[in-house]
Amino acid sequence: MTQSTPETGKGPAEPEQEVTVPVPAAAGGGPVSHAIFRLARLHRMFAGQLLRRIGLHPGQELVMMHLWELGAQRQADLVRLMDSDAATMTRTVRRLEQAGFVRRRPSPTDKRASLIEPTAASHALRREVEQVWSHLEDLSTAGLTPDERTAALHTLERLEQNLVRAAADPDGACGEK
Repeated sequence: MTQSTPETGKGPAEPEQEVTVPVPAAAGGGPVSHAIFRLARLHRMFAGQLLRRIGLHPGQELVMMHLWELGAQRQADLVRLMDSDAATMTRTVRRLEQAGFVRRRPSPTDKRASLIEPTAASHALRREVEQVWSHLEDLSTAGLTPDERTAALHTLERLEQNLVRAAADPDGACGEK
Protein backbone atom coordinates (compact mmCIF):
# COMPACT_ATOMS: atom_id res chain seq x y z
CA MET A 1 0.00 0.00 0.00
CA THR A 2 1.45 3.31 -0.98
CA GLN A 3 1.39 5.94 1.70
CA SER A 4 0.12 9.43 1.03
CA THR A 5 1.86 12.44 2.41
CA PRO A 6 -0.32 14.20 4.99
CA GLU A 7 0.52 17.61 3.56
CA THR A 8 -0.81 16.94 0.08
CA GLY A 9 -2.89 13.82 0.33
CA LYS A 10 -1.16 12.47 -2.75
CA GLY A 11 2.12 11.12 -3.89
CA PRO A 12 3.70 7.92 -2.70
CA ALA A 13 6.09 8.05 0.23
CA GLU A 14 7.44 4.62 -0.77
CA PRO A 15 7.36 4.39 -4.58
CA GLU A 16 8.38 0.69 -4.68
CA GLN A 17 5.07 -0.36 -3.11
CA GLU A 18 1.95 -0.89 -5.17
CA VAL A 19 -1.15 1.23 -4.63
CA THR A 20 -4.06 -0.95 -3.55
CA VAL A 21 -6.77 1.68 -3.90
CA PRO A 22 -6.09 4.89 -5.79
CA VAL A 23 -6.63 8.02 -3.75
CA PRO A 24 -9.38 10.05 -5.45
CA ALA A 25 -8.89 13.80 -5.60
CA ALA A 26 -11.96 14.30 -3.40
CA ALA A 27 -10.15 12.42 -0.60
CA GLY A 28 -7.21 14.84 -0.75
CA GLY A 29 -8.43 16.62 2.38
CA GLY A 30 -8.43 13.35 4.33
CA PRO A 31 -5.33 11.29 3.54
CA VAL A 32 -5.22 9.71 7.01
CA SER A 33 -8.90 8.81 6.83
CA HIS A 34 -8.40 7.29 3.37
CA ALA A 35 -5.41 5.29 4.64
CA ILE A 36 -7.50 4.02 7.57
CA PHE A 37 -10.21 2.96 5.12
CA ARG A 38 -7.71 1.08 2.94
CA LEU A 39 -6.02 -0.57 5.92
CA ALA A 40 -9.32 -1.61 7.54
CA ARG A 41 -10.55 -3.09 4.25
CA LEU A 42 -7.40 -5.16 3.76
CA HIS A 43 -7.23 -6.20 7.41
CA ARG A 44 -10.84 -7.42 7.35
CA MET A 45 -10.22 -9.26 4.07
CA PHE A 46 -7.23 -11.16 5.48
CA ALA A 47 -9.05 -11.80 8.76
CA GLY A 48 -11.96 -13.22 6.78
CA GLN A 49 -9.70 -15.53 4.79
CA LEU A 50 -7.97 -16.81 7.92
CA LEU A 51 -11.16 -17.17 9.97
CA ARG A 52 -13.05 -18.99 7.21
CA ARG A 53 -10.55 -21.82 7.54
CA ILE A 54 -11.77 -22.42 11.10
CA GLY A 55 -15.48 -21.85 10.42
CA LEU A 56 -15.88 -18.24 11.57
CA HIS A 57 -16.61 -14.89 9.95
CA PRO A 58 -14.94 -11.60 10.95
CA GLY A 59 -16.41 -10.29 14.20
CA GLN A 60 -17.57 -13.67 15.42
CA GLU A 61 -14.16 -14.37 16.91
CA LEU A 62 -14.38 -11.15 18.92
CA VAL A 63 -17.70 -12.24 20.42
CA MET A 64 -16.15 -15.60 21.26
CA MET A 65 -13.11 -13.90 22.85
CA HIS A 66 -15.42 -11.98 25.20
CA LEU A 67 -17.41 -15.09 26.05
CA TRP A 68 -14.27 -17.14 26.72
CA GLU A 69 -12.91 -14.44 28.97
CA LEU A 70 -16.08 -13.32 30.75
CA GLY A 71 -18.27 -16.40 30.59
CA ALA A 72 -21.98 -16.34 29.79
CA GLN A 73 -23.35 -12.90 28.91
CA ARG A 74 -26.71 -11.36 28.14
CA GLN A 75 -27.00 -10.42 24.48
CA ALA A 76 -27.48 -6.76 25.50
CA ASP A 77 -24.15 -6.91 27.33
CA LEU A 78 -22.45 -8.29 24.21
CA VAL A 79 -23.92 -5.41 22.21
CA ARG A 80 -22.34 -2.97 24.68
CA LEU A 81 -19.00 -4.81 24.85
CA MET A 82 -18.71 -4.96 21.07
CA ASP A 83 -20.05 -1.44 20.49
CA SER A 84 -22.50 -3.10 18.12
CA ASP A 85 -26.21 -2.88 17.49
CA ALA A 86 -28.88 -5.35 18.56
CA ALA A 87 -29.73 -6.58 15.04
CA THR A 88 -26.11 -7.33 14.16
CA MET A 89 -25.54 -9.11 17.46
CA THR A 90 -28.72 -11.16 17.01
CA ARG A 91 -27.48 -12.37 13.60
CA THR A 92 -23.98 -13.07 14.97
CA VAL A 93 -25.24 -15.04 17.96
CA ARG A 94 -27.71 -16.98 15.77
CA ARG A 95 -24.91 -17.97 13.37
CA LEU A 96 -22.60 -18.94 16.23
CA GLU A 97 -25.44 -20.97 17.74
CA GLN A 98 -26.10 -22.74 14.41
CA ALA A 99 -22.38 -23.56 14.16
CA GLY A 100 -22.46 -25.04 17.66
CA PHE A 101 -20.12 -22.49 19.24
CA VAL A 102 -22.63 -20.89 21.64
CA ARG A 103 -25.89 -21.87 23.31
CA ARG A 104 -28.62 -19.87 24.98
CA ARG A 105 -29.86 -20.60 28.48
CA PRO A 106 -32.37 -18.74 30.63
CA SER A 107 -30.95 -16.09 32.92
CA PRO A 108 -31.36 -17.11 36.56
CA THR A 109 -31.86 -13.46 37.60
CA ASP A 110 -33.93 -12.05 34.73
CA LYS A 111 -36.68 -14.25 33.31
CA ARG A 112 -36.95 -12.00 30.24
CA ALA A 113 -33.32 -12.51 29.25
CA SER A 114 -31.23 -15.42 28.14
CA LEU A 115 -27.52 -15.86 28.58
CA ILE A 116 -25.22 -16.64 25.69
CA GLU A 117 -22.49 -19.05 26.71
CA PRO A 118 -19.61 -20.69 24.87
CA THR A 119 -19.89 -24.42 24.18
CA ALA A 120 -17.22 -27.09 24.54
CA ALA A 121 -16.83 -26.95 20.74
CA SER A 122 -15.96 -23.25 20.96
CA HIS A 123 -13.39 -23.88 23.68
CA ALA A 124 -11.67 -26.30 21.31
CA LEU A 125 -11.65 -23.46 18.74
CA ARG A 126 -9.98 -20.95 21.06
CA ARG A 127 -6.39 -21.98 20.28
CA GLU A 128 -7.09 -21.75 16.55
CA VAL A 129 -8.54 -18.24 16.96
CA GLU A 130 -5.45 -17.20 18.93
CA GLN A 131 -3.24 -18.58 16.14
CA VAL A 132 -5.24 -16.72 13.49
CA TRP A 133 -4.88 -13.48 15.42
CA SER A 134 -1.13 -14.01 15.85
CA HIS A 135 -0.77 -14.69 12.14
CA LEU A 136 -2.86 -11.62 11.27
CA GLU A 137 -0.67 -9.54 13.59
CA ASP A 138 2.46 -10.88 11.88
CA LEU A 139 1.04 -10.07 8.44
CA SER A 140 -0.02 -6.59 9.52
CA THR A 141 3.22 -5.62 11.22
CA ALA A 142 5.76 -7.41 9.01
CA GLY A 143 8.96 -5.45 8.71
CA LEU A 144 8.24 -3.18 11.69
CA THR A 145 10.68 -3.00 14.55
CA PRO A 146 9.33 -3.48 18.08
CA ASP A 147 9.55 0.31 18.57
CA GLU A 148 7.62 0.92 15.34
CA ARG A 149 4.94 -1.56 16.45
CA THR A 150 4.62 0.27 19.76
CA ALA A 151 4.45 3.64 18.01
CA ALA A 152 1.82 2.34 15.54
CA LEU A 153 -0.30 0.98 18.38
CA HIS A 154 -0.01 4.28 20.27
CA THR A 155 -1.02 6.25 17.17
CA LEU A 156 -4.01 3.99 16.48
CA GLU A 157 -5.14 4.31 20.10
CA ARG A 158 -4.96 8.10 19.85
CA LEU A 159 -6.96 8.09 16.62
CA GLU A 160 -9.57 5.90 18.30
CA GLN A 161 -9.70 8.22 21.33
CA ASN A 162 -10.24 11.19 19.00
CA LEU A 163 -13.20 9.49 17.36
CA VAL A 164 -14.65 8.33 20.69
CA ARG A 165 -14.53 11.95 21.90
CA ALA A 166 -16.11 13.15 18.65
CA ALA A 167 -18.88 10.54 18.98
CA ALA A 168 -19.59 11.74 22.52
CA ASP A 169 -19.98 15.31 21.25
CA PRO A 170 -22.31 15.14 18.23
CA ASP A 171 -22.14 18.90 17.68
CA GLY A 172 -18.35 18.82 17.54
CA ALA A 173 -18.25 15.81 15.20
CA CYS A 174 -20.25 17.55 12.50
CA GLY A 175 -18.91 21.06 12.98
CA GLU A 176 -16.18 22.81 11.06
CA LYS A 177 -12.59 22.95 12.24
